[in-house]
Amino acid sequence: MHALSLFLLFLTPLLANGQLSGRVGPLTSSSSKAHTKTCNVLDYGAVADKSTDIGPAITSAWNACAKGGVVYIPAGEYAMATWVTLSGGSACAIRLDGTIYRTGTGGGNMFMVKHTSDFEFFSSTSKGAIQGYGYEFHAKGSTSGPRLLRLFDVTNFSVHDIALVDSPVFHLSLDTCTNGEIYNMAIRGGNKGGLDGIDIWSTNIWVHDVYIPARCPANVEVTNKDECVTVKSPSKNVLVENIYCNWSGGCAMGSLGVDTDISDIVYRNIYTWNSNQMYMVKSNGGSGTVSNLVLENFIGHGNAYSLDIDAHWSSMSTLAGAGVNVKNMTIRNWKGTETNGAQRGPIKVVCASGAPCTEVTIEDFAMWTESGSRQTYWCENAFGSGFCLKESNSNSPYTTTLTATAAPSGYSAPRMPNDLSSAFGTAREIPIPTIPTSFYPGATPYSALAGAASSSSATTKAKFAQGVSESETRSLPSSTTTTTTTTTTTTTTTSTTTTTTTTTATITSTLTATSSDEYPTHAHAHGCHGCRPHH
Repeated sequence: MHALSLFLLFLTPLLANGQLSGRVGPLTSSSSKAHTKTCNVLDYGAVADKSTDIGPAITSAWNACAKGGVVYIPAGEYAMATWVTLSGGSACAIRLDGTIYRTGTGGGNMFMVKHTSDFEFFSSTSKGAIQGYGYEFHAKGSTSGPRLLRLFDVTNFSVHDIALVDSPVFHLSLDTCTNGEIYNMAIRGGNKGGLDGIDIWSTNIWVHDVYIPARCPANVEVTNKDECVTVKSPSKNVLVENIYCNWSGGCAMGSLGVDTDISDIVYRNIYTWNSNQMYMVKSNGGSGTVSNLVLENFIGHGNAYSLDIDAHWSSMSTLAGAGVNVKNMTIRNWKGTETNGAQRGPIKVVCASGAPCTEVTIEDFAMWTESGSRQTYWCENAFGSGFCLKESNSNSPYTTTLTATAAPSGYSAPRMPNDLSSAFGTAREIPIPTIPTSFYPGATPYSALAGAASSSSATTKAKFAQGVSESETRSLPSSTTTTTTTTTTTTTTTSTTTTTTTTTATITSTLTATSSDEYPTHAHAHGCHGCRPHH
């Protein structure tokens, strides 16, 4: 490997405009690892016949190359009946250029990599894949079976240029990992809950250019019907950008529980089509803190919810505690449409009275309903600036609902050409996708696909060598400023127990605002988690 390439590799992760705390990715290149040693699974008993179990061969190859080298799975079709737990590696990689098909039925993880450092799981051709055949479980109403890939206590690593398809349960989990990069991936799952795309509870992780297509993070496309890219507790310094949630659950945080500890999280350039939500923070009771959360440059079309912060999420049991405190959250530059703005408005920030949301900013937010001629904005115990948020720092319990009767200016947003016309369901085989080359309108992926004419490392690393962050060099949608004009008529009626304020306002359209310190009933109607009837 050229000295310049080695130099650029070490500069990879120094993102200035994000929430990363330091470099991410492996410390040595895959070519350097391969030069040390290559362990071809065909030499350890694997047969590309789609029937011989590749599990033992992978384990043997790992044992031979775990302390420096590459486990190589050549192009071809392989069956996997027994799962592998790969532990204690350093300066090692798994190169998956073939396709692995699940044939076993046990639970657990098809691939578990743990207690490993300087690690890479990748395809050199962008054609490597794991086919989980989850529909064989789901068609029977079962969500048992294995996860496809789980990393635990892995440091300085990357996973890239592979497809994860139809997992019986979760697709990719990052558990207590540090300094990782996930990119150039396609994740495709069934139209069913419990099939998360990427779950993260880790530190200093960069997910970008990912495609996730199917249910209600690098270049990533995700299709499934549960979470697209989700951050869980504990997590710190996570940057998620250029994500294509195509008929998915949408991106989320949670479910949050007791002693939540999440900070310094950025989601940027998120495109969501026909999904449950564009972004959701979900909890019900609990304790702890979420701080320093940025959600910017979101485009959505055909989604049930848009921004959905729900501290009374009825799909989880109520936990002990006053609630999770969310503070210093910025929502910026959201555009597009939602399916029914009167039933599920584009802004819902519902926080617990015992743990109100503070320092919340909503700006440059323009979305409009695809059906009807009105939409609502609902805030409860959330303090900050923008729309229905209460600016006062009194932290006194409150509820405000605004109703808009005209579309805001600047809400129109582009569509992606590969938006699915239907989900994949749960009763038939889901095809292995080709990893796309675009994940967000107008945004150029950070790295070319492996096997493409240009090097997947040179494009990205050269810009870091010049001292320019990737986030500063890519094209972003131009921001639109929303003008706010307010005319207020206030009538206050006080009794021994209730104070009610009614406000009529104009915010780039006609709005009716109703505020009350009475708490609404958190009904779970029409699939609306924690919503109340709007009268």
